[in-house]
Amino acid sequence: MSAQPRTRTIGVGRVLVALYGILAIAALGRSSFQIIDRFDEAPVAFTLSAVAAVVYVLATLSLALGWDRVAWVTISFELAGVLVVGALSLLAPAVLGLHDANPFGREATVWSAFGAGYLFVPLVLPVLGILWLRARRRAETPA
Repeated sequence: MSAQPRTRTIGVGRVLVALYGILAIAALGRSSFQIIDRFDEAPVAFTLSAVAAVVYVLATLSLALGWDRVAWVTISFELAGVLVVGALSLLAPAVLGLHDANPFGREATVWSAFGAGYLFVPLVLPVLGILWLRARRRAETPA
């Protein structure tokens, strides 16, 4: 039996997968409600919430199952999304179909204001994910 799968289920890896799983559930719930209840109010923003939800689900699965390439892609995409959507939501909210930059407002996305509505977890989590993936890659590379 290889030690590689075990390293994903203990310590920091376990916490990271759990955090991604929680965020995936939160983003799925939020985006589903927004799309079902009031999609016409801010279709661009609510579509971005759904994209974020899919990214979090894929990141959770890829981290848990050892799909490192998929994890790199999804987590990098997540970081880019948080930075771009976060900046747009503050500097030009109308581009996203938002009336204001309130991260707790009706129209806010998961990534609005860099994830302020989620205590900035969407901003910090991909950085931690990338650092963990890099550390794992270094640990697996023979010296």
